[in-house]
Amino acid sequence: MRERRPLPIVGQPQPERADAARNRQKIIEVAARMVAECGAGDLSLDEVAREACVGVGTVYRRFGDRTGLLLALMDERERRFQAAFLSGPPPLGPGAPPGERIVAFLHALVDLILANEVLFLLLEKGGTGNRLTGPYQVHHIHLATLLAQACPGADTAYLADALLAPVNAHLICAQRGERGMTVERIKAGLAGLAAAVMRVTS
Repeated sequence: MRERRPLPIVGQPQPERADAARNRQKIIEVAARMVAECGAGDLSLDEVAREACVGVGTVYRRFGDRTGLLLALMDERERRFQAAFLSGPPPLGPGAPPGERIVAFLHALVDLILANEVLFLLLEKGGTGNRLTGPYQVHHIHLATLLAQACPGADTAYLADALLAPVNAHLICAQRGERGMTVERIKAGLAGLAAAVMRVTS
């Protein structure tokens, strides 16, 4: 089985042949439509291949398995998110104080997860490999950089992990479904956690 590729980091495009790129885009568009219509739980690579009018082998060679295809579906969403916090308007993007940007980032990450909850749940359940690679690494570096500005001298690598730990689909789903928490309460909790971290370490 072909090795699964992590979601890309901004600034690292992966060149493809024109025909391969066309097939990849066709497969992703079909898969996205099928997920929108029927959900991701029963997504079948064989059915995606039939709907996209490509060989089953093409889908398996390009994406490896269903998790690989789900990662590809998240690719464009992740790229837009990265662009927003790296170069978009404040407070998520540059121009706001680091503390405000940290909270805005955590809130935006919650929104991203909620907008793609089924995909995130399946990816987390599927065990996509080392969590410290791909998008997580970008998120971690971004948070650690902001923390270094807000809390000079603090262990920003550890604190970035600590702030990212509660922002995952399974926990957020349980908080909402089992504990009855609203999205606003979850976001307020993350803001309070970030404020406490900055207050203690500053």
